[in-house]
Amino acid sequence: MSSTENRIKEIISDNLDIGREPSFDAVLADSGVSSVDCIAFFKIVNKEFDLGLAAEECRQFKTLRDLVSFIDSRN
Repeated sequence: MSSTENRIKEIISDNLDIGREPSFDAVLADSGVSSVDCIAFFKIVNKEFDLGLAAEECRQFKTLRDLVSFIDSRN
């Protein structure tokens, strides 16, 4: 698991109550997380990784793996 994946797992654990280990390949829309919590999560990720994304841009990431790939491609 990459350091980016590990940090994303920590952010999820600290900020989202999903009650299970996050699946990096599952569709985010099917995760059961409310849209408000999802936006709050992306704001934290945005700040943590200095992404500079607008909130509505979070919809481009269908899975956590997509998000991790995007973050890793910026380094």
